[in-house]
Amino acid sequence: MLFFVKDKYVLGMAGMRVLSGLIELSAALLMLKLNRVDQALKVNAVLALVGPTVMMVVTALGVAGLAGKVSFTRMMLIILGVGLVFYGVRRG
Repeated sequence: MLFFVKDKYVLGMAGMRVLSGLIELSAALLMLKLNRVDQALKVNAVLALVGPTVMMVVTALGVAGLAGKVSFTRMMLIILGVGLVFYGVRRG
């Protein structure tokens, strides 16, 4: 094995990011295969759902991994920070 991962949460977080990268790469190849702007925009629209979903899942795994290791106050600050990120990038 290339890396020895002691923490299952880190493994889950990295695995989700690898999966996300594979989805992005597959979508890029599909766009090239379709070779039409309108079709490529449809693929891109589907990808717009993948990014935030992966971020939420990876963040949830990270917060779950920290649950017993940090104080309640710090955990609330982390959750507040993530909430502010989503608030800052919302549409409207």
